[in-house]
Amino acid sequence: MAVQHESPYLVHVFVCTNDRGGTRKSCADDSSHLVKEALKRVVDGKGWKGKVRVSTSGCMGLCATGPNVMIYPQKAWFSGVSPDDVDGIVSVIGRFIADA
Repeated sequence: MAVQHESPYLVHVFVCTNDRGGTRKSCADDSSHLVKEALKRVVDGKGWKGKVRVSTSGCMGLCATGPNVMIYPQKAWFSGVSPDDVDGIVSVIGRFIADA
């Protein structure tokens, strides 16, 4: 039987990297892997390890508006994300940490 735990992270960031191989639009079409790499680099640089987790996500169901980034448990969602948007997302994460 599964054992339920509370999340060890204040903020959990999911970056969709779903790739449909060109058959239909997907988040990977617009370099979502670069978004994830940049988020991880900045989060690590801020010393937020153990507070913030950046994870790869499969399809979130809104590929037409992707790449998508979702932040839990704060319920923040970003669509059409590019590497240029990382600083803005990190700013939002910083506010969530400060409010915790």
